[in-house]
Amino acid sequence: MADNDLSDLTQLPTLLPDTGFLHRKDEHNLILCKPKLMPLKSVTLEKLEKMQKEAEEKLKEQKEQQQS
Repeated sequence: MADNDLSDLTQLPTLLPDTGFLHRKDEHNLILCKPKLMPLKSVTLEKLEKMQKEAEEKLKEQKEQQQS
């Protein structure tokens, strides 16, 4: 008889309300992506800086040649 009492306790009937609304709370879990590494300087910016530096060096060489 003790076994029957335990089986009755484990099986509970589902109760739904006859009136009113049934609310269910939805939980939204955020999924975080891995951070994307961005270069500090773009490739084109590095090329432009290199070209500008070369142009400045050529200009300095030309000035030195004119002075001597």
